[in-house]
Amino acid sequence: MNENKQKKRRRRENAGIIEEKTGENQGGVKTKELKEILTSLILLEDQEKNEQEEFAKANREERIQFEENQKKKTCTMMDYYSKFQESYKDLDQIDGVRRRKTRADALAVAIGALTVENSVSISDENSIDNRGNIAARTGVGPGRRLWVKNRSTDWWDQCNSPEFPEDEFKRAFRMGKSTFEMICNELSSVVAKENTMLRDAVPVKQRVAVCIWRLATGEPLRLVSQRFGLGISTCHKLVLEVCSAIRKVLMPKYLQWPDEENVRRIKDEFEAISGIPNIVGAMYTTHIPIIAPKNSVAAYFNKRHTERNQKTSYSITVQGVVDPRGVFTDVCIGWPGSMPDDQVLEKSALNQRANAGLLEGVWIVGGSGYPLMDWVLVPYSQQHLTWTQHAFNEKIGEIKMITKEAFARVKGRWTCLQKRTEMKLEDLPVVLGACCVLHNICELRNEEMEPELDFELVDDEMVPEIGLRSANAMKARETIAHNLLHHNHTGTSFMS
Repeated sequence: MNENKQKKRRRRENAGIIEEKTGENQGGVKTKELKEILTSLILLEDQEKNEQEEFAKANREERIQFEENQKKKTCTMMDYYSKFQESYKDLDQIDGVRRRKTRADALAVAIGALTVENSVSISDENSIDNRGNIAARTGVGPGRRLWVKNRSTDWWDQCNSPEFPEDEFKRAFRMGKSTFEMICNELSSVVAKENTMLRDAVPVKQRVAVCIWRLATGEPLRLVSQRFGLGISTCHKLVLEVCSAIRKVLMPKYLQWPDEENVRRIKDEFEAISGIPNIVGAMYTTHIPIIAPKNSVAAYFNKRHTERNQKTSYSITVQGVVDPRGVFTDVCIGWPGSMPDDQVLEKSALNQRANAGLLEGVWIVGGSGYPLMDWVLVPYSQQHLTWTQHAFNEKIGEIKMITKEAFARVKGRWTCLQKRTEMKLEDLPVVLGACCVLHNICELRNEEMEPELDFELVDDEMVPEIGLRSANAMKARETIAHNLLHHNHTGTSFMS
């Protein structure tokens, strides 16, 4: 009996020991699995961290490389501009030295001729023969006053000929002969110069032609010089003189804010187009490319054009208001290209006119780059529009298209506005103003553009930070939009 009890006790003890060992083995397996899982998670975290560090490092390297490339491009542009300016300075110096030398030679010849005349005046026929011989030896003739480099004027002589075809003349100068003659007659009193003892003055027609051909083609002064048979510096001077004369004489006649009678006509024409009453103009701002200026480079840097063209761009702005025919009634020229449309508007004389109370009860239509004001009517800019708002935006878009097409014709007709020019920054407002005046003259005289001159206008509009600047204007816009929809002035494209 005792032996059986002892055997049973030993069996129970052995079974307990086996169960303990089995439990320990199972617990060890679970611990091992947990350790493997934790190790895997740690490895995944390390791998993800390494990938993020590599990605951040790659981004930093790309950004550094982009900044270095931009710096190199900027330095290259500045070097190019400096060399360009130096070359023009050298040309001006050479031309100045040549003129001084020419004047000195002419003075010496004149003194020599005077001496010869005094010395032979006491003689008779023999002395006259001697004088002719002396003049032949010294190169002094009765019709010669100053040595001038011989340049061919054949091309201009052909253009100035009555037999020159009208269509070819219009292709060269963007206007017909009658319009060109009218401009010459208007500017004659300001542009004309008198002949001197040293040389004959450049005729008025040739002076005006040099300027207009340069604006129309945008060709460099070297080619202008070859076309008209004049010096490079002379052509540059003539362009600025004629543009200044256009601004002084023609701008007061052809680019002015309309009087009461014309304001009524403009209101009626815009209302016939859009159904919106009391519109006196459509406004748009475009950019003119320039070479990087020496001072205030950042102010003229055009970020939007640079990003779109992938090329460093600098520009100045031209803000214009047009009537239903696309004729400019107001322009604001020369503010730096980094300024958005609403800031250019704040700086303009148009805004000063409004602040003085001269635009009460009327609207000037602008795009989404302008704020809604008591006198500026702009489209709705939020994403989700009602039918009423969409219909209103359609009509505003039709009016905006008038001014956009007007600017497209300006840039298409005067090609110098499409590319960067070597003109000085301070001279550009006068030149751009002359282009706007000449555009008005061509539009008023129905000078049609050739199809190949069509220009696609691209300007980026930035919604202003404060788009609504008048509660009264917001209510007035809602009323106009409601009236358009419920009086059948809107189209149906927004319903499709």
